[in-house]
Amino acid sequence: MIESLFTGERRSHKRVQVNVDFVVAGGGMSGVCAAISAARAGVKVALIQDRPVLGGNASSEVRLWILGATSHMGNNNRWAREGGIIDEILVENTYRNKEGNPVLFDAVVLDKVLAEKNISLFLNTVIFEVQKSDEKRISSLTAFNPQNETEYIFSGKYFCDATGDGLVAYLAGATYRVGAEDRDEFNEKFAPDKDGFGEKLGHSIFFYTKDAGKPVKFVAPEFAMSKEEIVQHVNRIDNPDYFNPRQLGCKFWWIEYGGRLDTIYEAEEIKYTLWKVIYGIWDYIKNSGKFEDVENLTLEWVGNIPGKRESRRFLGHYMLKQQDIVEQRTHPDVVAYGGWSLDLHPADGVFDKSKKACHQWHSKGVYQIPYRCYITPDVENMFLAGRIISASHVAFASSRVMATSAVGGEVVGTAAALCINEGYTPAQLIDEDKIKLLQQHLISQGAYLPQSAIQYQDDLMKEADIEVSSELKLSEIPFDGSWKDLHQSAAQMLPVTAGKMPEIRVRIKAEKAVKQTVELRISSKAFNHTPDITLETIDVDLKEGENEVILPFESPIPADCYAFVCFMKNESTAIQTSHMLITGLVSVFNKILPAVSNWGKQDPPEDIGVEAFEFWCPERRPQGQNIAMQIHPGLTCFSKENLRISPYRSVEKPNAWVAALEDRPATITLKWNTPKRIKGITILTDTDYDHPMESVQWGHQEPKMPFCVESVEVSDGEKTIVQQIGNFQTKVQLPFPHIVETDCLKLTLNNTMENTPVALLGIQVHTE
Repeated sequence: MIESLFTGERRSHKRVQVNVDFVVAGGGMSGVCAAISAARAGVKVALIQDRPVLGGNASSEVRLWILGATSHMGNNNRWAREGGIIDEILVENTYRNKEGNPVLFDAVVLDKVLAEKNISLFLNTVIFEVQKSDEKRISSLTAFNPQNETEYIFSGKYFCDATGDGLVAYLAGATYRVGAEDRDEFNEKFAPDKDGFGEKLGHSIFFYTKDAGKPVKFVAPEFAMSKEEIVQHVNRIDNPDYFNPRQLGCKFWWIEYGGRLDTIYEAEEIKYTLWKVIYGIWDYIKNSGKFEDVENLTLEWVGNIPGKRESRRFLGHYMLKQQDIVEQRTHPDVVAYGGWSLDLHPADGVFDKSKKACHQWHSKGVYQIPYRCYITPDVENMFLAGRIISASHVAFASSRVMATSAVGGEVVGTAAALCINEGYTPAQLIDEDKIKLLQQHLISQGAYLPQSAIQYQDDLMKEADIEVSSELKLSEIPFDGSWKDLHQSAAQMLPVTAGKMPEIRVRIKAEKAVKQTVELRISSKAFNHTPDITLETIDVDLKEGENEVILPFESPIPADCYAFVCFMKNESTAIQTSHMLITGLVSVFNKILPAVSNWGKQDPPEDIGVEAFEFWCPERRPQGQNIAMQIHPGLTCFSKENLRISPYRSVEKPNAWVAALEDRPATITLKWNTPKRIKGITILTDTDYDHPMESVQWGHQEPKMPFCVESVEVSDGEKTIVQQIGNFQTKVQLPFPHIVETDCLKLTLNNTMENTPVALLGIQVHTE
């Protein structure tokens, strides 16, 4: 028994001092990735989250799917899913939770954090004060956990603000902006009309429903909007492009409010208004009499906190702008990338009277984000992560999404570790020699730095003589699949080299004698995948029935790139597909995906600073199949030499070694002139960077990607050193049980997909 008698004195909370190297404020996806990346570099990290779960807007409290450059596969950003730690989390979630249960996603994220011995996790812990050792340096943060009535003082060498609202940076006095810049400040032509459109994006609350199997009545709470008010004020309630009564979760992203209010200090008022709308909409669904088959539906879950889109943005050493995104400008300090559209919403949100709940304009490819956006000159030992990084309102419209934010979190954690381990300051990392060190670290972790020549320095891979059991020479994509109607234009993307285009043979079925138009296209930038240049057009005469078609293209290919063999829309024809799936190959379609404002072609209004172009996008498996064809001469871009260097993904070519289809298990042998002392290797497998892997609700066809190497054995040519079976991850680390001194390593690799050749994106060899 404990008895504490009255003393007349005021009691204080229990106080705990936490001393670490790196303090991460905010446990959303950017904060999680920052903490994990620093911890894996040997840094002691405190991760502080004011909620009971990690994940922020991706958590079960809000239930927004994680997306970034892939944009639901609705844009032209091929093989663009973010790499590194966020990739690891999404691949893990797809394996464990392909149906997209948000509660299980919570567990996946928590598992990743708790696995790191260098992370001390503090949930339900609210930061309320910043202490500074001088004008430009933070010394500690003070926070309180109401669950255990404990006050914490977090001291560290470096701090990361990943709070979403920039609480730490704000309390530390850093320069920030809220709302939209004037159009002429940065000559951003998509800058919104502040009076009509508004300056900020609002909050959203989602809801989930389920079929109870029997009638369920609903009596609306008194605070809910009436059915009449819903009809009067929520104009999208009768618009099938936005609403149907069996939607749930993220599909209701347009239930948004607060863009004309203070999204920080009036957050509670915004939440109550959203609740009024949610319960009013549900009353309308259940009790208006306008909908069939809803009597068994019940309201299973309504969010208790809104998902917040926009508040403060902080001034860095560089501010990302619209032109950086649309023009794909390059920066010497590139450390991350984005690819979501410029996506602005009217400030009135759910009460807006215009036709569109968002205005999305895509660029032709992914864009760079420089390191300078992640640090501020105002606070020398603080990093910025998440949606608060240095960006204009227009650029923020793209950079704000969670997968892009998570990549930035890994940048910050890696940079903090470099500063701590090497004695640098965050600003010193801008220097040319030091930024290369950061970039190489990021690449080694699986990050992608688009349009950059920076390479991970692996001397042993450079020195090695590489022998492989086979290399794929792609002469045929087998004619063993179904027939695909050409009710929309279809194209096969082929990685070709500069010079003469190979001859292509395909099979096309026609309902009647008809002409079929075929176009050979490429992208105006070799690293993009927007087929905006037509090199040649061929009109083929087809007879009724099946036709074998020869396409003898004459136009030269100007550079190594992906060529698009485009079979243009024809209501009377179909083309044969193939069951064979190959790393670095994909078919695309001039299709419509309204969820990301893809109407087949982007046709922007005049003078908003974005380009017009067509969308050519893949289909998801099992529908996503290559177009069957014979190719002469065969493609020889799947060389063993691709294993030496990054990027570890397809860009202007597959950048992968691919074995012959029948070669399984396939082998790679690395040989050196003299013995090397090796402590382990890392392999980079193909987990299909073209697949978005939305974290919740959407659902996925497979738990494991068909291209992924599932088993690997490493030997010295005679005896096994290490092996792994049942792999599904992109980055596979294989530490040796002891230092091995050898002049030879042999890798034996396999997968279980009979129609998919064994492939690998890269190898890293780690010396003592």
